[in-house]
Amino acid sequence: MRIPYLVTAAVVLATLVTLLWMGRVPWCQCGHIDLWGTVGTNEGSQQLFDWYTPSHLLHGFIFYAALWLVVRRMPLGWRLVIATIVECAWEIAENTNAVIERYREVTISLDYYGDSVLNSASDIAAMLVGFWLARRLPVWASFAIVIGFEVLTMAIIRDGLALNVVMLLYPLDIIRDWQAGV
Repeated sequence: MRIPYLVTAAVVLATLVTLLWMGRVPWCQCGHIDLWGTVGTNEGSQQLFDWYTPSHLLHGFIFYAALWLVVRRMPLGWRLVIATIVECAWEIAENTNAVIERYREVTISLDYYGDSVLNSASDIAAMLVGFWLARRLPVWASFAIVIGFEVLTMAIIRDGLALNVVMLLYPLDIIRDWQAGV
């Protein structure tokens, strides 16, 4: 049954068009496209990948697990549609002025101005890869990847999916200070 996969592709395409309509830049305004955008520079979240790409991969693992628990009998393709809608809704919300300002107010991301459409497309692709991996890997390997990427990003950039969620919803000075190296 191909319909869910066509719907998934349509949702992704509609999201990218929406981001362009919202005024997001197609790619880095620095004038070149690189594989990796460096956090803390004007290229952070503007290039193909960045240090937040792993968190989007983890979204795929989390969405797969949640949907398996809640709607296990639903065909996989339709679960993928739901996961894609959630991820795409986040990409749109994350790139609204209100959320960008929230990041800048309560996190150490003072130089965050939103994602390029290229970076958002890569984030969505990372979620799709995570969803596929979660379906293929044993549960223990999925947990190891989730924990591993969280530890890696916390060690290298003092951020990650869990810290990002905490700081957006309930900012804590102790986390902000640690992230700032205070």
